[in-house]
Amino acid sequence: MVRGLPSLCAVCRGWGRQRVCVACVDRFANGVERCRRCGLEVPAGIETCGACIVAPPPYRGTVAAVTYGYPWDRLVAAFKFHDALDLAPALAGLMLTAHRARTDHVPSLLLPVPLSAQRLQERGYNQAWELARRLGPALDCATDANLLVRVRDTPHQLAFPPDRRAANVRSAFAVNPRGAAALRGQAVTVVDDVMTTGATGAEVARVLLNAGAATVDLWIVARTPRPDAARNV
Repeated sequence: MVRGLPSLCAVCRGWGRQRVCVACVDRFANGVERCRRCGLEVPAGIETCGACIVAPPPYRGTVAAVTYGYPWDRLVAAFKFHDALDLAPALAGLMLTAHRARTDHVPSLLLPVPLSAQRLQERGYNQAWELARRLGPALDCATDANLLVRVRDTPHQLAFPPDRRAANVRSAFAVNPRGAAALRGQAVTVVDDVMTTGATGAEVARVLLNAGAATVDLWIVARTPRPDAARNV
């Protein structure tokens, strides 16, 4: 990501050339071992968690930049709900670093998880697209904000317990017929801000695979910890 003019770090409030300074990235974004399939933290030496071995999700893999906790929970909330678009380059940069550290797979197409028309109008922007459109040029990868659409407005996933989130997003997404031909055979990466249960990513992956995508991966800023590791999430 291109570095800009001197800026106050959003975490420590010190001066630097990124919205999150190098010192804070080093302190709070230390890499951890993660399941390559779902992105949950796993013990060293483990590539795939037990849950993904028993019941593999439809997406091929997950790249998560950070664990959802201080200071990233606050920054993601500001970015997502409070117009802090100045954080987009820093968060996208974290995702790019995580990708380069964990896989040499380069997608051929980046798609954001779409918002409903009503929510997009209320918010004024789709935070997932703000990330995807910055990742695309860095990867020399095509991006499309309109190929994947949300056809059914749903309550926010946080309104439901984990075991009901899959039902909440079922049949909520579709592929835009005008772009369906461009999807066939593509190695697609779906971009989003936070992943908790993986229900949204699984539903999106099913839709894209059924429409002809060759593979689907998920890239996210923050992955929530296991429930027994962070009961307040």
